[in-house]
Amino acid sequence: MFSWLNIIQVLIIALVVYVFYISFIKNTSSEKLVRGLFGLGLIWAFSFLLPMMHLYLLGRFLHWLALFMSVALIVIFQPELRKFLALMGNIKGWKNIIYAFEKDVNKSSARQKSIDEIIKAVSYMSEKHTGALIVFPEDIDDGVIERMGTKIDAIISSELLLTIFFNKTPLHDGAVIIADNKIKYAGAILPVSQTQLQWKYGTRHRAALGMSEMSKATVLVVSEETGDISFAEKGNIKKYDDIKKVKNKLEKILIK
Repeated sequence: MFSWLNIIQVLIIALVVYVFYISFIKNTSSEKLVRGLFGLGLIWAFSFLLPMMHLYLLGRFLHWLALFMSVALIVIFQPELRKFLALMGNIKGWKNIIYAFEKDVNKSSARQKSIDEIIKAVSYMSEKHTGALIVFPEDIDDGVIERMGTKIDAIISSELLLTIFFNKTPLHDGAVIIADNKIKYAGAILPVSQTQLQWKYGTRHRAALGMSEMSKATVLVVSEETGDISFAEKGNIKKYDDIKKVKNKLEKILIK
């Protein structure tokens, strides 16, 4: 019976089989055996489908052919079958798949933690009217940044961001560069936009806009005068009044 649920289940099974084939079977001595088993499975499937279409004789023929091929495969591919069963019991291979999955989960968790830390710092700076300029470049070596500033290469934390942008520190006037889930540089100098802006936009906003005009980077700005939070992207600047929307924007930037 046709249903979307059945189609989804078939797609999930196909995906699992494909991943298993790529991870364990491809380019091994068992590859020919698996292809033979796949062909045999198709013959078995048609031997059951054809009688439903009232093709009884053809269905019966395929049924006996599948039986004969099943025995033949066991005899012909006996060495490969032994290797395949040994491969199925390869604990190390399964561990590698589980490790890769756990690594992706941990990476995603680390990015989410970084977003939470940035939001914590930005919220505080917005409330206290502490100016900030944070760049999320697509390519950190694109040559657009005039001066990279001081190399930090540290894990993202709200405490570190607040320390960098504290107005008594030597790095607070420049931009922070965040890439690869780390604070890479602080005190960076960005190209300033020559576009005519409203009077309320200061040097930080012009630098954010200039960076977004000359690269694919997204730049977060906290205004020292108003505490407003804005994003500059693709030559445009937009203010975000809701901190939840700021978080959603960061998730789109950092979780890809």
